[in-house]
Amino acid sequence: MDHTLEALLDEMKQEIDQWVAYISNIDAEKIVKRTPLQVGIHGHALLEYARGRVDVTDGELDLTMPEGKGGPNEWLTGEQVREQIVPELASYMQHKLNGMPPAIIDYQFTFNGKFRVREGGVNVRILEYVDETKKNLLLDRISAYIGNKLEAGQYPTKPLETFFLSRHLLDEGLFPEADPGRIISVFENIQQLNKGNKHLAEHRNHLSGALRNWVENHWLPRYFDNTGTEWQKVYKKKSDARLDNTEQGLVELVLYSAILILKYDPSYSRSAGLAMLNCAVELGSARAKRLTVEGSGTFAREDISLRDEFAECTANDVFAEVTIAIKQETEESYTRALRFLTRLLSLGFPKSYQIKLKSSVKQWLPVKGLAKSGTHRFFANALEYPKLHPLLEEYAGVAMETFEWYTDTEGEKSCMPGSYAVFGLGLADRAYFPLVEQYMEKVDEEHQSVQNGFTVALAGRHGVNAETISTLVKCMLHSGDSMKLKIGAELADDRHLRLLIDQVRGLKRHEVEHIVYLVWGGTDKLKRIAGKAEGERGKWLSELAQAASRG
Repeated sequence: MDHTLEALLDEMKQEIDQWVAYISNIDAEKIVKRTPLQVGIHGHALLEYARGRVDVTDGELDLTMPEGKGGPNEWLTGEQVREQIVPELASYMQHKLNGMPPAIIDYQFTFNGKFRVREGGVNVRILEYVDETKKNLLLDRISAYIGNKLEAGQYPTKPLETFFLSRHLLDEGLFPEADPGRIISVFENIQQLNKGNKHLAEHRNHLSGALRNWVENHWLPRYFDNTGTEWQKVYKKKSDARLDNTEQGLVELVLYSAILILKYDPSYSRSAGLAMLNCAVELGSARAKRLTVEGSGTFAREDISLRDEFAECTANDVFAEVTIAIKQETEESYTRALRFLTRLLSLGFPKSYQIKLKSSVKQWLPVKGLAKSGTHRFFANALEYPKLHPLLEEYAGVAMETFEWYTDTEGEKSCMPGSYAVFGLGLADRAYFPLVEQYMEKVDEEHQSVQNGFTVALAGRHGVNAETISTLVKCMLHSGDSMKLKIGAELADDRHLRLLIDQVRGLKRHEVEHIVYLVWGGTDKLKRIAGKAEGERGKWLSELAQAASRG
C-alpha cells in the first residue's frame, strides 16, 4: 500500500477513535431507559475528507444530492476510495462497534463517507450494520406499545414516545413495506388521546417531522430529482416517473403528511406541505388535485360552502382556511357568515384556522399587540353590530380550545380561537365578563401573551369596582409579568383595595405574588408602601405583602 495512503488511513482511524470516545462518554443506559421505544442512541456516522482534512461526526449523508466538485490539487482518486479506503474503514468501524456497550448503538448503524477527489466528489456507503436481536426486540416493543398505550389507552401519552414511534413506523429497516392505513390510524390515535393536552402541539410536531423526513428522503426521490439545494429543494419529475395501483396507498400517506403540515406547522413550513401536494398532483393523483380545491372531503358540500346576495363563504380543511367575501356591508351579511363559522367548527373543522376576508371595511379592536389579520378584521367588523353580540358569544363558546391557535398569528401575537370575539365582547359590555373568565381559564399563558393587552384595555374601559374586580383578577392571573397594568391610582381608594384583598384571599402564594407584582411592581415595593401608609390601609397592605412573601 502506498505510504501516503497508509498515513491517511491511519489519520482516518484516529478520527474514528476520537468519535467513538466522544459518543461513549455518556450514560447511554440511562438515556435509553426513558422509553422502551429506544434501544440505542447512535444510528449513523459520517466521515468527510477534503484537502487533506478528515472529520468524523454524527452527520447524515444525502446520497441523492450531487457529489460536489473535485480539484487538480487533490491527490486521492475515486478508485482509491472505493477499492482501498472503504473496505479498510468498514472493517475498522465494525471492530469498534463490536466493542461498544449495547445502549450506544441503535438497532441499525450506517457509516457513510464524503470524499473530495481528483475527479470530483465521491459519496459512498462505507458500512451498513443491523443487530437482528435488537431489531426484533424493538419490533416487539412497538407492537406492545401500540396495543397497550394507544389502541387500549385512555390517557395522554409522552411526546418522547411519539418522537420514536413515528420514526419507527416509517423506518424501512423495521417495516420494509409501509402500511399507510395503519400508520395514519396510529397517528390519529395519538392526536385523539392527547387532545386538550398541553403537549398536543409537540406530538403533532413529531408526527409531521417524521412524515416530512419520509416524504422528502424516501418517497419523493423515487419520482423527482431535487434541482435545488439541500435547504431549498426544487422538485423536477423524472421522465419515467409513473404511479401504479400498488403505490396509491403511499400517495395517501404523502397527502396525510401535507395536510398535517399545512394545518398545524408554522407558516414557514407551508411551502413543504404545498410541494408535497403539487408533486402528487403532477403524478396524476386525482385526490391531491381535489384536496387543493375542495378540501379533504370530510364535510358535506353545503357545510363548507355558502353563497347568497349577502356573503360568500368557502372552507378548506386541508389548508385550515375559511374565505369570507362580504358582498353587502350589513348586519345580515355578518350574521350569515358567523352562523356558517359556528356550525363549521361544531362539525369538527380544525379550530386552528384562519379567515381570508374580502371586505371594504377595516375595523380593529382597541387592544395593543393584536395581529392585523383577516381573522381579526372580520370579528372587529362584526362587533360593530350590537345585535350580533349573542352570535359572537355562541361562536366563541364553540371556538375556544386550549393549545389551538389562529394560524395567521405567530410568536407574541399568537392567540387562541375565539380571542377576538371574547375581547370585543368583554370591552363592549360587562354582561360578557363570565365569557371573559371562561376564556382566561382556557388560555395557555406560556405560549400566548395577547391577553396582556386585553387586560389593560379592559381595566381602562371598565375601571376597578365591585362589578369588575373579580374578572380583572382572573385576567391578571393569566397574564404575563411584562404587562403594564396601571390601576395603582384606583386602588388608592380604600374601597377598591378591600375589593382586591377579598378577591385574592384564598389564592396560592405565587398567585398573590403575581398580582402584587403586576399592580405594585413586587412584594418589596408593596412593603415599603405599606410602611408609609396609615391606619387600616397600612395593615391591609402589610397583610397582602405577607400573603405574597416567600417563606
